[in-house]
Amino acid sequence: MSADPLLSILILIVLTAINAFFAAAEIAVISLSETKLKKQAEEGDRKSAKLLALMQAPDNFLSAIQIAITLAGFLNAAFAADSFADPLVEWLVLDMDFTVLPVSVLNTLMVVLVTILLSYFTLVLGELVPKRVAMKKTEGVARATVGVVAAVAKVFRPVIWLLSKSTNGVLRLMHIDPKADEEHVSEDEIRMMVDLGEERGAIQSNEKELIDNIFEFNNTTAEDVMVHRTDMVMVWVDDPPEEIIRTIRDSGISRFPVYDEDADDIVGILNTRDYLLNAQLPKPKALRELLRAAYFVPESVRTDVLFRDMQSKKVHLAIVVDEYGGTSGLVTMEDLLEEIVGNIYDEFDPQEEKDIEQVDQNLWRISGSCDLEQVAEALEMEFPDDVESDTLGGLIFAQLSAIPQDGSQVEVDTCGLHIKVLELTDRRVEWALVSKLAPTPAPEQGP
Repeated sequence: MSADPLLSILILIVLTAINAFFAAAEIAVISLSETKLKKQAEEGDRKSAKLLALMQAPDNFLSAIQIAITLAGFLNAAFAADSFADPLVEWLVLDMDFTVLPVSVLNTLMVVLVTILLSYFTLVLGELVPKRVAMKKTEGVARATVGVVAAVAKVFRPVIWLLSKSTNGVLRLMHIDPKADEEHVSEDEIRMMVDLGEERGAIQSNEKELIDNIFEFNNTTAEDVMVHRTDMVMVWVDDPPEEIIRTIRDSGISRFPVYDEDADDIVGILNTRDYLLNAQLPKPKALRELLRAAYFVPESVRTDVLFRDMQSKKVHLAIVVDEYGGTSGLVTMEDLLEEIVGNIYDEFDPQEEKDIEQVDQNLWRISGSCDLEQVAEALEMEFPDDVESDTLGGLIFAQLSAIPQDGSQVEVDTCGLHIKVLELTDRRVEWALVSKLAPTPAPEQGP
């Protein structure tokens, strides 16, 4: 092979390498973590500072990259066509005596053939391979290329300015504001990233659950997380000391709502520590003097707002009231935290029974206070849209004409389920056995 073809091939290799260099640099820089770069730049890392400057001016950086890649590709194609098309035509016509096609047509075909072959090698070696390498070795490639990329951006600054103005002008003609703020990342996009991270093993399942709980925290209300009034442990303002001590001992709770006439008449909050210390005094104060002001909130308040308010006011217990001013339940700071991190137990807390426990292939033991959404998820079913009940107990009572007496045997069939009440206390369903009914076969149609 003569020196000219060797030189031509060498030039093509150099131009392809330039294309590969800038293609890899583009992917590497845009894939970097800006937060990480800021931290490294603050610690005195010069290359991180340069990379951060490029990322903060993406229009200039991407324009410089595009100019370099376009010039390399254009010169590559032009040089290849000029260097190889004519020699190939001469070889076919003079050496191979190929005269089937006119020389002009043959020359055009050779230019197309050379361009196709060059495009293949440029695409593989100048685009795909370097970009794949940059994705695998992001930081290393970015640090290796930042100096050259920054220099190219300075050299082509006038051209970049012209291109930027031209691009913005075209965008305005299309009624697009080039200076408009980009859309922020949405909650759904973050959740999709978290799901993908879990699938790839970058995020553990408990970490994913924690992130999901944080997002759900903004969509939950006090009514959703409160302890219902029927489950509240309260103290009557006129209870004798021995009764209050018994309540403290049996419940293990540190704060109690104190009522006067009934549960809707909350007069304050009793702190166990205050009461026990007061009981040791020679002349103990009356119960009313120990009470702290109750903090009342509506059922509709969002849990994230409630959490911030309780945190700022240094309140550990809030009384939830309905639209009529009656007591619906109570929410503690621990209840709110458990919505994010799950159940919190100390060494004295009894381990709660699971709300849903599968006892057989088609049989579940379910708490009457269990939410129907949990039931549907556990039983892999859906409740009809016209079901207005929130809990399993509510669903059972919705099928009855009267509230049954404690200890009654109650069985109902509804929503494709057979429900047998196991325990009925104070007109509340404590536990029930639930099984799925076999689907009713569709009636056969005549001929």
